Amino acid sequence: MNGEFIPHTVAALFTLAIFSFLWKDNPLYKAAESLAVGLSAGYFTVILIRTSLMRTLIDPLFEEGQVLVIIPGILGLLMYLRLTRRWTWISRYPLAFYMGIASGAALSPTILAYVVRQIEYTIVPMGFGSWEGITNILIVVMVFCSLFYFFFSVPHKGVFGGVSRIGIWVIMVAFGAQFGFTVMARISLLIGRVQFLLGDWLGLIHLE
Repeated sequence: MNGEFIPHTVAALFTLAIFSFLWKDNPLYKAAESLAVGLSAGYFTVILIRTSLMRTLIDPLFEEGQVLVIIPGILGLLMYLRLTRRWTWISRYPLAFYMGIASGAALSPTILAYVVRQIEYTIVPMGFGSWEGITNILIVVMVFCSLFYFFFSVPHKGVFGGVSRIGIWVIMVAFGAQFGFTVMARISLLIGRVQFLLGDWLGLIHLE
């Protein structure tokens, strides 16, 4: 028996406990689920304390002498007043301050990713002389058809209705591809757990 047998056995038992949900909801699955949620919450709490609280507040304040970090520290503490009934209204101010900063910080990357990049990728050389040119034509056509579907100022009838119908087909294909990618990711996780059970734990298969 090697030194990894016991931790592998524990991990395998919890994996089987989670898989037992495929049979039906049972106490074994609930126990494993609760333990996983509790361990994850505790782990990420420690990670946040070390990476956020210590590095951005405690260390700069006491080791580097950056007094101004007290201001965001106080704002963060005021958010906990939401746990009280009498002073819960005070927590709205730091929350509003945080939401304003977060919205402003996310506005520029969002526009860059979803607007500017989309426009940039549709300004491409088009033509029927190569597969790249044909592909670029299809991309531009599908983008405009998808945009026309969300244009509700004109009734979706006639030519406009046909274009918008093509747009909904394009959107459905995109959603289907995204869903398929999600399923593939989940299946890859399942394959990894099966390989762990049959290989690392039971030793029935050997992967190079």
